[in-house]
Amino acid sequence: MKRRVNSGSPLEPILGFSRAVRTGNQIMVAGTAPIEPDGSSTPGDAAAQMERCCAIVAKAIADLDGDIADTVRTCIYLTDRADFPAVAAVHGRWFGQARPATTTLIVSGFIRPEWRVEIEAEVLSA
Repeated sequence: MKRRVNSGSPLEPILGFSRAVRTGNQIMVAGTAPIEPDGSSTPGDAAAQMERCCAIVAKAIADLDGDIADTVRTCIYLTDRADFPAVAAVHGRWFGQARPATTTLIVSGFIRPEWRVEIEAEVLSA
């Protein structure tokens, strides 16, 4: 049985995707950008945007009865290599207990040009 949650992003119905899907003990969280509840982009630098992304991811995991501490994999996408130290520090605060396998990629851009970071996550939960 699959369970799905949405975060309220205006892109979810347009693209036809869920923020996260749980099947059995696996929770997969889609690429999560810094979007505020009103649909606007999170202002600020990459660290501020990463904080927002991680908060969205954590809520999606919790909404599917998971625990962020059970995260086994994350993938971080950045538009600027220079943002890595600040973004890594935020990732460490949110996922440090889980210590997931993590990949970081530098990409040419996102759907909205003001976005500097996006993150995906996978959780194995009881």
